[in-house]
Parts: sequence; C-alpha cells; structure tokens
Amino acid sequence: MADSRAPDSTRRSERSRRAIYDAALALVSEVGYGRTTIEGIAARAGVGKQTIYRWWPSKGAVLLEAFLDLSDQAAREADGGEGIHEIPDTGDLEADLKLVLRATVDEMTDPKYDVPSRALAAEGIVDAELGVEFARKMLEPQLQLYVKRLRAAQEAGEVRQDLDPRIALELLVGPVAHRWLLRTLPLTHAYADTIVEYALHGLAPRPPARH
Repeated sequence: MADSRAPDSTRRSERSRRAIYDAALALVSEVGYGRTTIEGIAARAGVGKQTIYRWWPSKGAVLLEAFLDLSDQAAREADGGEGIHEIPDTGDLEADLKLVLRATVDEMTDPKYDVPSRALAAEGIVDAELGVEFARKMLEPQLQLYVKRLRAAQEAGEVRQDLDPRIALELLVGPVAHRWLLRTLPLTHAYADTIVEYALHGLAPRPPARH
C-alpha cells in the first residue's frame, strides 16, 4: 500500500538550510567571498535561488548564519554536546585566560574558521548592517564570557575592584584580533601567553623578587 503521508516540509526545509550552510562555507573557502554568489550557493546546495532569497537578504547574511552554526557545532563538540561554552574558573585567572586565548589562536589560525571569519569582518566594514549583526550575534556573546570571568576575579580579589571588565577584556582580545586581521606577525600560543601577562601585570618594571 502506498504511503499517503504528506512530505514533512519542516524536515525538508532543515535539510535545505543545512545544504545551504555547507555550500556557502565551501564556496567561500574555495573561490573567496568576492566570487561567491547566491546563484553559486544555490547550485551547490541543490536548491533554487529563490529559496535562499526567501530566508536571507544577501550572501553575507547567508554566510553569517552558516558561520554561527559552524561555531555552535564546534562549541557543542567541545562541551560534550551541551553547547555551553565558558571560560574556566580554576581560581587561577592567569592560567584560565591563557587557556582560552590559546584556544582562540587555534581557532583563528584554522582555515575552517579563518576564511569565513575574514570574509565577514571585511564585508561588515562595507555593509554596516551586516557588521552590526556579526558583532551582536558572534562577537558579543564571546566577549561576555570574559566579562563574567573578570567579574568573578574581582569578587575573588584577583583584580582591582574599580576595573571595568568590558574595557579590560579588550586588552586581551584586541591585540590578537589586530595581529590576525592585519597579518602583522604570526599568531602563536607564546604570543597569547605574553598578551595575558602584559594585560595582568602591566608594562612597568617589576620589583625584584625577595629571597
């Protein structure tokens, strides 16, 4: 007897959306953002271009959502499927910040994340709306993890009580982002560690250790 059930449109839409994500990320990696088109994404995903325009206003919007999904998947894998990503609080702020900044360096130097992230950063300069969305959906949630950890450090007396966590975190992530974006010098774990040490201990000479 033939199956008379109607096709599951929700499942079909999810398959199409997933195919579009994969196609957008693959094309940007293979041909670059400038040569990636809605038509190319649609052809690669096996959908009509009107399907894409029904869900997104531009290829930048497609790539942003695909990149957010990629990052969410990575967080879920790292956290055993829970999708919860936090900066650890071991009671040693310096060690915790070095751990997370090293992980950030690893991600920023991984082509899977580097290529689409650069494309979004560059397009966000031209397309202000996309830039705001990139910052709001991708960057700000990550920055708030630093805010939370630094506030815990304040409560534990590890940093100054009058410290503004939102400004302080920029001493950590700003130099890494600058070196990554402008490709001035290589991003390494040693560099990440040094940034943390400079941010926490400052640039002034330290008094000699007493024996």
